[in-house]
Amino acid sequence: MEYNQAVTQGRPVLAGGGIWRSYGMTIKEVSEKFGITQDTLRYYEKAGILPRIARTPGGARDYQAEDLDWVEHMVCLRRAGMPVESLVEYLRLSQMGDGTFPQRLRLLQEQRENLIGQQEQLLSALKRLDYKISRYRAAVETGRLSWDDTEGN
Repeated sequence: MEYNQAVTQGRPVLAGGGIWRSYGMTIKEVSEKFGITQDTLRYYEKAGILPRIARTPGGARDYQAEDLDWVEHMVCLRRAGMPVESLVEYLRLSQMGDGTFPQRLRLLQEQRENLIGQQEQLLSALKRLDYKISRYRAAVETGRLSWDDTEGN
């Protein structure tokens, strides 16, 4: 028998013909590594957010190092709020090669601008919430709720 050391985080298994073959990570291992559900990974593949994942002879998904890079990247972009349609476009452009750098850059810049807008909205909401908390803290101390900052000073 030939032993082939695992290149990724996988483990060697006996393949047909008595040959040892290295496999990558299972869908369970990948879901745990990235903190997403197995259903999410299946959806990402079906929706075209991930490239097609290789299968073991038994039909189980077999995530290799390159697949893990894609999962990490797409999970990051999805958590950044990038819409599924944009992720599909990003993958499509990536598969077309280096000539699509400008288009991919545009997609990333657009999402960054969206995040900055969301950040500004969150900061505004946080400021308003802090104000209300300060007024209720004062009300707990005085027994009276007032929305006038100068009152009692």
